[in-house]
Amino acid sequence: MNSNDAVQDFYDGCGEREWNRLDRADDGIIERELHARAFAEFLPPVPCRVLDIGGGAGRWTVWLAGRGYRVTLADLSPGLVEIAQTKVAALPEAVRANVEAVCVADARDLSRWDDDSFDVVFSLGAFYHLTKAADRERAATEAKRVLRRNGRLFAAMMPRLFFLIAVALEETRTGAFAQVADTLLNEGVYYDTRPGRFSGAYLFPPQEIAPFFARFGFHTLRLMASEGMLATVQSQVAALAVREPETYRELLDIAYQNAADPTILGLAAHLLYIAEKTN
Repeated sequence: MNSNDAVQDFYDGCGEREWNRLDRADDGIIERELHARAFAEFLPPVPCRVLDIGGGAGRWTVWLAGRGYRVTLADLSPGLVEIAQTKVAALPEAVRANVEAVCVADARDLSRWDDDSFDVVFSLGAFYHLTKAADRERAATEAKRVLRRNGRLFAAMMPRLFFLIAVALEETRTGAFAQVADTLLNEGVYYDTRPGRFSGAYLFPPQEIAPFFARFGFHTLRLMASEGMLATVQSQVAALAVREPETYRELLDIAYQNAADPTILGLAAHLLYIAEKTN
């Protein structure tokens, strides 16, 4: 099984788990809250067209459509696309009308769309599953091509250190940790040969992200930690939502305001890169 097949196999098996990830206290809630703040700040006003490439089960497509954006969702996984189609079909008619298409596509080949087709590209998963430099370059080139001038790119990345800790703590990990760590730290790649496992990952050093995208004509607006300073205490923070909702909101606001602090980027679970096409 090659890297691309492993990625598709993993996400085909995720089903509703991927849809629900952003609701889980130990995983996605903080990411959802901080990303929503970033999108509110940096998205252009409606009406505009958004390509949600790697959109998975459709959580952000549904969010965007509900706010008046005209969205096309595309993903490598037929299983996740099927779930997204079901979720979109269940939307109120006025919201559903904002979803232009839900289809299978690869971030490296967006040839079904013309140049300058979209005002915004969401790529909230594709880049950290492209282990070859040429594939990452192709995905960046394609994202730029389909964006209109001054269009916005929102791209998710995963840095190396937090992921390394997660691998070390996994009780069912196979293979010698020292070898896995050496490959991950020096090459940025991670493979897991067990069926249905998260695999075929590329982990970016934070300091390389803005220069990488600058090569393709993107001007950086913000690079932020998706969970801010809260990556290691997500469950405890999520519990505040019920116990002390005002404190919860205030802490999330502080986390968002400080999410670009370079001292926390390397230990983030995920990173969100926001940029504008300049030429």
